[in-house]
Amino acid sequence: MMNDTLTLVLAWLAGGALGAFFFGGLWWTVQKSLASTRPALWVFGSLLLRMGVTMTGFYFVAGDSWQRMLSCLVGVVMARQIVMRLTRVPEAQPPRPAQGMHHAP
Repeated sequence: MMNDTLTLVLAWLAGGALGAFFFGGLWWTVQKSLASTRPALWVFGSLLLRMGVTMTGFYFVAGDSWQRMLSCLVGVVMARQIVMRLTRVPEAQPPRPAQGMHHAP
């Protein structure tokens, strides 16, 4: 029982690492592609790398166990939420009306 729990926790942690890599890499790619003269190359290359690493990680973590696959997926979803929170752009304050300006009569 303890061995199964440890295996699921390790799969969850591996899923978190894979999710952080995937979604952190996505954020980094968007930042780089906005300033690049060849954004399609950044996006496509990043997609291949991120998907390749993530899917290979899922394959090795899950093995033949759907429970480990599910635990890994939960880790990825949690990492997505964390990366979204960490990379959030602060909302702009709505403009305040200028002080001392009056309409003409």
